[in-house]
Amino acid sequence: MWAAAGAVTLGFLVALEFTARHYGVAGPLTHQVRETVLPPKSGGLLYAALALTMVVLTWRQRLIALAAALGIDLVFLLVRWAADAGAGGGHPFGNGALWVILGCAVVAVTRRTGAERVLMLKGVGLGLLLVAGRKTGDTWLLITSKSRPTVLDQYVATADHALGEPSWLVGRIITATGAVGFNVLDVVYGQLAVAAVLVALYQLRGVATERRFPRHHLVRSFLVIGLLGPAFYMVFPVVGPLFAYGTGTEYWASVSLWAEQIPSSAHLAVAHLWPETLPPVGIPQPMPFDGITPRNCMPSLHTAWATAIFLHTRRGPRLLRHAGTFWLVATLTATLGFGYHYGVDLIAGVVFVLTVEAALRAHDTGWQRSGVHLVAYGTTVLAALLLSYRFLPLEMARHPWLAGPLLVLVTASVVYGYVRTTTAWEQPGPAPAPRPEAHPEPA
Repeated sequence: MWAAAGAVTLGFLVALEFTARHYGVAGPLTHQVRETVLPPKSGGLLYAALALTMVVLTWRQRLIALAAALGIDLVFLLVRWAADAGAGGGHPFGNGALWVILGCAVVAVTRRTGAERVLMLKGVGLGLLLVAGRKTGDTWLLITSKSRPTVLDQYVATADHALGEPSWLVGRIITATGAVGFNVLDVVYGQLAVAAVLVALYQLRGVATERRFPRHHLVRSFLVIGLLGPAFYMVFPVVGPLFAYGTGTEYWASVSLWAEQIPSSAHLAVAHLWPETLPPVGIPQPMPFDGITPRNCMPSLHTAWATAIFLHTRRGPRLLRHAGTFWLVATLTATLGFGYHYGVDLIAGVVFVLTVEAALRAHDTGWQRSGVHLVAYGTTVLAALLLSYRFLPLEMARHPWLAGPLLVLVTASVVYGYVRTTTAWEQPGPAPAPRPEAHPEPA
């Protein structure tokens, strides 16, 4: 199974590489190979990947691996300093972590056998998947911006009237808090992957001693969400209120990897309305947009990932549970208040993640009838939400007293079904009937 998963992953990365080349940019494989030598885009991400890899190592091996990574980074820093190369827009560290991960793969193949080799390769796979997921996401966002010239923001914004335009409301609140509120939320929003790694490290803390991975952990959920979620971007392209109704396009063009490909006249927002002025209710239409802003709003994967962190911290210690709750609330506030998402995006993201989590848990329990029903119901609700946003947004905006409570109700029904079903799975089953005592046969 692991070999098949590896082959599928490699094939997917190769396909993305060719697609990115078609649009004239480097793909995920090229970026990853470059980071073995050139300054990486995110050194923190590479060290987080190394931390995931090290869950299969003993403490002595972990110290050796960390020392090796830091030593290699120091060598790279000295070489670049001597060559006066600098970081070139990347991070000055991180190459060492990637080299150590690759070194662990070599050790697993050449110095380990049997179950020990498989365990170490699983650790390497986790680390590389975290890195590959980031590279794949960057490439996929480029593909969405190039292959979907029109966006459906007017439809989503119209449907969002049923919820009272929460993005506009929270956006004004954050603006009123000033730089302090913005910076705190910005750190939380930007460090979602770091929070996920910390929770995953807690869940995987026993791998080195038990020599096996737990059946259900956060890394698996994150990867499945990241694999399935972006497919919706192609079906329902949305850029978000900051870009469609604000000044976000100009900002994105200034920080994007592909900014040089976009003309300065590419700002295509409907109007500068966010967050001061509510958008008017009218007949929605697909609207053309630039070729650089990712169509990555429907559903909100940031909401899905933050909800997954919340779910996976429920069985941890009190501090971890509080941290998971804080990260969820702060992430939801940031996604709305920064203008990255509409309220209906968040609802779709919650239903999506609960359906994914239910499917993973159902797979672990052998696809019992309750699990099948829950996954089917969550899938149906998600499809109904997307169809209603696309074909009934005007009716939802004209009847907010009905559509708003209905959106909340169907989301709550999925939450209730998930809690009820998974709680039943965690309850111990009935005790087996006692065996009848054996009676000695008469002599």
